[in-house]
Order: sequence, then C-alpha cells, then structure tokens
Amino acid sequence: MTTADRKPHVEYLIFDIEAIADGPLVSKIRYPGEGLSGPEAIARYRAQLLAETGRDVLPVTFMLPISVAVAKVDAEYRLLDLSVLDAPQFRPHVIARHFWQGWNHYGRPTLVSFNGRGYDLPVLELAAYRYGYPVPAWFNVEARSFEQARNRYNIETHLDLFDLLSNFGAARLSGGLNLLANLVGKPGKVGVDGSQVQGMFDRGESTEINDYCRCDVLDTYFVFLRTRVLLGKLTLDAERELVASTKQWLEEQSAALPVYAHYLSHWGDWQPPVD
Repeated sequence: MTTADRKPHVEYLIFDIEAIADGPLVSKIRYPGEGLSGPEAIARYRAQLLAETGRDVLPVTFMLPISVAVAKVDAEYRLLDLSVLDAPQFRPHVIARHFWQGWNHYGRPTLVSFNGRGYDLPVLELAAYRYGYPVPAWFNVEARSFEQARNRYNIETHLDLFDLLSNFGAARLSGGLNLLANLVGKPGKVGVDGSQVQGMFDRGESTEINDYCRCDVLDTYFVFLRTRVLLGKLTLDAERELVASTKQWLEEQSAALPVYAHYLSHWGDWQPPVD
C-alpha cells in the first residue's frame, strides 16, 4: 500500500448534540401519581423552570440525544467528513451507542466540543448508563487523576473550547459559540437555536434538527481552527487555506445536502485588521 492509498488518520472528533426531554421520565420523577402525559409533564416543568430561573432548559438528567453530528479531522486540522449518527431514524439508543463505538473505533481521538463538558458529554454518559453500554476507556477512574479521560484538564482526551476560551470558567463567555463563530466570519445561529429543538421534534422535524446540529459542528470546527492559531499550532495563512478548502468541500457537498448551501449563504470571509 502506498502513502496515497492510506486513509488519513482521524486525530480529532468535533461533535455537537441536540437533545429532547424524556416525557415519561419527567412525569414519573417530577410529578408522581398525577397521571400527566409526557408532553404535559414537559410543558409543566419548562413553565416552572422559566418562572424560577428565566430559562426553560431541562437538566441533562431528563434528556435524550436526538441528534449527534460528528466531524472527522486529521492531525493537520483538515476536515475529512461530517456526518450525523443513525440517520434517518435518529434513535437515541443507537445514536449513543454509535458515538461511543465510533470513539473507540477511530482509536479514541481527541473529542472537541463547545461546552461539551457541561452538557453534551453528560447527556451521552447518562445515555450509556441508561442503555447499559460499557465505556471503560472513558470511565477510567482507576487511572492517575491527570490521565483520566474525564479529567477537566486532560485536553488530549477532550478539548472543550468553552473551557479553553473562558479560562476554565474563570471568565464569562457571553455570546457563546454564536459570537465566536461570527468573530471569524462564520454564520453562527441562523434561524434556529437549541431552545427550539423540543418543539421541532414534537412537529416531526428530526431532519431539520440534524441539519442544525451539522451547522453547529461547522461553527465549532472554524472556532477550533482559530484556537489553533491562538495556541501557535497554525499560522493565519494555514488557517485561511483550511477555511478555503472547507468552503470548497461544502460547495461540492451542497447538492446532496442543501443545508450546506444554506450555511454558505450566510458565509463571511474573515479579514485581518489593517494597521
């Protein structure tokens, strides 16, 4: 086999999830004996949270993954592929299984997320618990603390860009991924945000949810590239070459996946400041 025939090694898995509430679980745990249907329990809990906190986001313990988008990236930070798991059925138990199996299959690449430590990974960890999937390499709690996969500062296993850019929570990163994507000329949130996912699912819009998740992963990828510049791993010229090649890839894929055409319609080319 020649070097050209070898498949590129996946060094990073950049991912994002969207989740929906488990209505029967909310009814059973939050409102036992009241006979609420799943949708009724979810609506009541969201209303309570909104009144108490100003936000109607349910705790991760009640959530099920309904979309996981994953970008494969090589050691030179090139985007190799971007897919959503268990399409077109999008079953939570299969999505969770494929995520953990994929991480192992590709040799446990570095996971890259935006606030994945606070939301995405807890949802996927609890899904593994719920469905009985062993993930010993992830829950390696008997290893030395700094070698444990879930150690907050073990960025070889999981690089949370939110942690990196907020100094591990020391600073408030107001604006989040949407702001950071816009700072480098990328679309950010265009028409959909996470607060709409439950309603979209209830209306049967699973494909649209997964399209939205793809776009979040693209934004995360471009933010990841700029952090590589920040850390001195990439030059600005190399970053711009990667961005241009990714744009070309999206253009080539957009006939099969119109969501990429939508993403490109909001594209902006970052320009350096002029002295």
